[in-house]
Order: sequence, then C-alpha cells, then structure tokens
Amino acid sequence: MMLAERRRRLALGLTEARLRLCRRLTALGMLRCRISMDVPERLIVAPTDLRAVDPFIAEEILAGRFPLAGRLFEAGDESPFALSLPSRAFAERLHSFAWLRHMRALRTNAARNQARFIVSSWIQLHGHKTSGPAWEPHVAAERMIAWLSHSPVLLQGAEAGFYRRFMKCLAFQRHYLRKTISCLPVGEARLRLHIALAIASLAMPSSDKLIRREGQRLDRELEAQILSDGGHVSRNPRAALNLLLDLLPLRQTYINLGHDVPGKLIPTIDRIYPALRFFRHQDGDLALFNGASATPATELMSVLRYDETGGKPFKALPHSHYHRLAAGETTIIVDAGKPPTANLSRNAHAGCLSFEMSAGRSRFIINAGAPKFSGRSYRLLSRATAAHSTVTLGETSSARVQQSAFLGPLMLDGVTTVTTERWDDAYGNDWLKASHDGYAKPFGYLHQREIGLAAKGNKIRGHDHFFLSPDIEPGKLQATVQATARFHIHPSIILTRVDDETVSMEAPDGEAWLFSAPGQVVEIDEDVFFADVSGIRPSEQLVIEFSLPETSDLRWMLKQQV
Repeated sequence: MMLAERRRRLALGLTEARLRLCRRLTALGMLRCRISMDVPERLIVAPTDLRAVDPFIAEEILAGRFPLAGRLFEAGDESPFALSLPSRAFAERLHSFAWLRHMRALRTNAARNQARFIVSSWIQLHGHKTSGPAWEPHVAAERMIAWLSHSPVLLQGAEAGFYRRFMKCLAFQRHYLRKTISCLPVGEARLRLHIALAIASLAMPSSDKLIRREGQRLDRELEAQILSDGGHVSRNPRAALNLLLDLLPLRQTYINLGHDVPGKLIPTIDRIYPALRFFRHQDGDLALFNGASATPATELMSVLRYDETGGKPFKALPHSHYHRLAAGETTIIVDAGKPPTANLSRNAHAGCLSFEMSAGRSRFIINAGAPKFSGRSYRLLSRATAAHSTVTLGETSSARVQQSAFLGPLMLDGVTTVTTERWDDAYGNDWLKASHDGYAKPFGYLHQREIGLAAKGNKIRGHDHFFLSPDIEPGKLQATVQATARFHIHPSIILTRVDDETVSMEAPDGEAWLFSAPGQVVEIDEDVFFADVSGIRPSEQLVIEFSLPETSDLRWMLKQQV
C-alpha cells in the first residue's frame, strides 16, 4: 500500500514538473514572438459583464485607493504596479483588472483617464514579462476578458498611441494564452482560458476558421469539465456560478454577431442551471462545500434571470454526488462524495457526509465555507473535517491534505468509498443513508449517517452510526477513540439553551427550530465563519462529544417551533 502511494505521488510530481517546464518554455518562447505577431487595428465588440458594479469602489480607485482582496491599498498618484503590494491575493486581483467594471459606473472623463493611466503603467511594467502573479494563467485569462468587456471605458477618447499599445498588448496576451493552455491540467483555470480565447476570437478581428476552431476547443473542454448533472468536476458549487457569469455573455456575443454558437455551449448552460438551483438555499445563497465561499446576491440574480430551464431542483446530482432533501420550506443538502482527483483537489474539503440546512428565509446549519482572501493557515483550517457539519474522529480529518511545497495542497488519501441509499417511507418522509471509509485506515471505523426529513418539512431526524471496518487488522483497533459531532450555525442565528440536551435556534425573521440529542450533552461553542461576504467573522457551533466504542450510535433531531 505504501509502495503504491509512493508511486502515485511520484507520478503526480513528474506530471507537475512537466507542466511547470512547459509553462517556463512557453514564457521564454513568448520573448521571440513579438516581431511576427499580428496586431489588430480595432475591436469589433465589447462583451457584456454580468458582475455587479459598485460606484464606491470606482470612487476609491479614482482617488488612488484600491479596495481589493480584503485590503485597502493606497497608491496615491503613483501606479499601484510600481509599488510593493500587500499580498499575493491582492496582486492577483489587481493584475486581473476585474475591478475595471466598477469604473464604468462613473461615466466621467476622470474615471476613464485614471483607468487608462493604470493600464498604461501595467503595459509598461508587466506587459512583456510573462512571469509573476500577473501572468498566472487564470489571472491572464481574467484580464483578457476584463479588457475586452470594458474596452469602451479605456478606449473612449483615448489617444492613438494608447490605442495601438493596448491592441498590441491584447494580441500578445491572446498569443500567450494560446501557448499556455496546453500546459495546464484539467480544472476551472483551463476552462476559463478557453472561454477567454473564444471571447477574443469574436471581439478581435478573426477569420471564420479561427472562430470555429476556438469554439470547437471550448466545446471539448466543456464536455470534459461539466458533468452530466451540470456540476463541475471540482465538486465546488460556486464553480457553476463563476462559469455562467462568463458563458452567458459569450453565448450572447455569438448570437449578436451572427456566428454559429458552438454546439455544446447552449446545452451546457442549460445543464448548469439545474445544478445551480440544486445548491441554492432558502435564503437564496449557495451551499458551502468544497471551496465554495460567499456568493453576492447580485451575482446570483444576474445569472438566474436568464434561466429558461425552469422546474424544481433535482433530488440528487448523481455525478457530482450530492443529495437534496426538501419539503415545505425546509431544505437539506448533503455531501455524499469522495474528494475529486488529485489535480482537482487543491481546493477540495474533507467534508464527506456533512450537511447544510435552511428553512423559511434563513440558513441554520452550515459548513464554515472557504475564505475568499486569507493566508494559507486559514485556508487549511477551512478544509478540515472539523470545519464541516459532520462527525470527526480523533480530531483528524476524513481526508488528509498533502502539504507539499512542490505539488501544492493536494488531497491524496482518506475517503475512497462512499455508499448511498435513498427512499421514501410509508408516511412520505424522505430518507438518505450514506457511509464513508475515511476513518477506516487510521481508526478502524466506518461512519454511516442517516438523515430523514418529514413530509411536512417540520422535523429532521439524524443518526450517526460507527461500525468496525471489515478490513481492520487484528490488534490495530484503538481501545478508545474520541468523537466530536459538530453542527456549525450561521452567524445570523441566535442560540438559546433549553436544557442539557436541547438548544433553540432562532432566525432574524422569527423562524425557530429546536435541536436535541437525547442522552447527550449539547454544548454551545465559539466558531468561525469563513465564507461571509464581509470576510471571516465569529459564529457559534453545537458540539456533542462522545467516545467509541462506548457510544457507537448518536441520534439527534431538529424540530420546527410553532
């Protein structure tokens, strides 16, 4: 087993080394491409940007202050690119130029001049380096889309010299993306590069042959990364929204210009919408699994208004391995899948069998979610099993993160098998039973979780059961294993103790539920919510501690208060 694991890690290391060498050679090759590169004289179209615009951010940037990645950076009259930036995350957001969309809100010459000044300084300082945060593939793709989408802000009233430099730099970046794309593993970044190149083929003068070719390549990537149930291969619910924000304008641009839409584009969009609705809670926000973070309501609504698929959310996403139980005004979403493959697991979470619950217009039980902008330690904490509403054994995660400086934070071992069973009982109650083997190797136990939602949506029954793995070696079983069940509570919910076994949970609108665990002590502990729109904030959690094998069954219940 150890030999197989070493071989697997060696193979991953060789693959990563090959991809890094490919990107380095691509960057070196870019230095020799400028002379032969065709530079278009103009742009044909500026694709729409569906993301929200904030005039306040525009005013700050106009004054030389950049509120990005949870930081406020003051550049004054200087170019921010000539200064030392506060963090890697800030640098990536600045170099992506996604903030350009806010500048269009002002509609003034001053805003356009400031935007041109910043773009000019970037072209001068970073336009041909092809290294550093500015040229990370996902940053370069986002910058290409932003420059094309907001070219009216930059080019209206621009001098001829700026126009030529801008077009030359766009051509250079398009060439860079074309060369880089083969050096990337399957993942959201590679798909975004294909989207950027498809947009560029439409927005910049291109032959019909090139437009068709970029569309065909995008089709192949969509087929490889979007599962049959509409989920993304990363299993991140937020990925569906991120992709729609770029795919919808791309579809409309094909239509507006009279070009044939790539064959997979519209069916893929139609497939993603039901998955997006599947992950949507009663309060309108998305579930927090596998790297999902805060979802601004404006972004979600901007894509949902184009939803023509209709219908109720599915009960399950069989290829993404999630289940949804819904009745009345109550929704439960459960992660019943193992971590994605190694290259896709850099942001995956060890949250197998965790669940989230919402009722009325509020989320009650959640996962801690992923922080949008934070240091490495917080990101690792958010991926641990303890940051999810499930049971942890020995304060150990059900899937372990490989902390390799070379490979990155891959999830290489842990859960290998997940079984699920779904049924309705004689009273119309919806039941889900699932188990995983993430604790079989370190502790010898399998975890089985059973959740049932009453037909009226007013009662939830839960049962966590631990039983010995059939593969446990004699003498390897520990005498006692400490177990901790955690139920993370949304920061808006007020907790009030009723007795040792029972806690009341009340939402701001008065919706209230009782959580109880017969025969157990339910503690109210401090917690951290990573996925708030305003950043990391304090919250609370319900905690039940017990030990195996003394207590192998934990039963709990949620009941709506009338």
